[in-house]
Amino acid sequence: MTRTVRSIALLAVAATLAVACNIGNTPAPPSNAASSASSPAGSSGATGDCPTKQPPPLAAGEKRLVTIATAKGEIGITIEADLSPIAAGNFVALAECGYYDGVGFHRIATLDNGTPFVIQGGDPTGDGTGGPGYTIKDEPVTALYSRGTVAMARTQDPDSVGSQFFIVLDDKDREILADANTYQIIGTVTAGMETVDAIYTAGKAEVNPASPVVMDKVTVSTP
Repeated sequence: MTRTVRSIALLAVAATLAVACNIGNTPAPPSNAASSASSPAGSSGATGDCPTKQPPPLAAGEKRLVTIATAKGEIGITIEADLSPIAAGNFVALAECGYYDGVGFHRIATLDNGTPFVIQGGDPTGDGTGGPGYTIKDEPVTALYSRGTVAMARTQDPDSVGSQFFIVLDDKDREILADANTYQIIGTVTAGMETVDAIYTAGKAEVNPASPVVMDKVTVSTP
């Protein structure tokens, strides 16, 4: 997939994030190649009560604390409805039903200049092509991408977000993410950024790690 961007660097980023998370050797913005494809049965910890179409948006002003337990430690993400209510509601609904339990961070990305880029997860197939069997509507991005920002991966096609998400590793990634595409921001890592860094370090040698760090358990609470 190609995007019209201002530099070769941005094109490389777009290629990586838009190659459906099947990133090439050069990192690009996060993407969700076949997010509408159904996930194989038993590939995640889903209870069977997971949504089969776009869930209701998270109500205005609402926040949720999503805690991801991994072998490297815990990550606490504060989800804010006011950032992207549709995407926030979707992420929370999937987390609540156990969809992400047992799913790995399948993509570890570094920019050509050596800047840490993103870690990406949420695909039960583990190859960047999976999703919940539906996609959600796009929303405008009104916040800035920074270290710790959590946003949804997508292809360059409209309304292509499914279950895959990424965590931004460096403030310097802001321009690339903003220019390459619009990735719905849903929240921020408010605890455990050292765990995010450890996941990046563990898989840095491989864009698609052979042994990805897994989200053992994902829980949702109201802060």
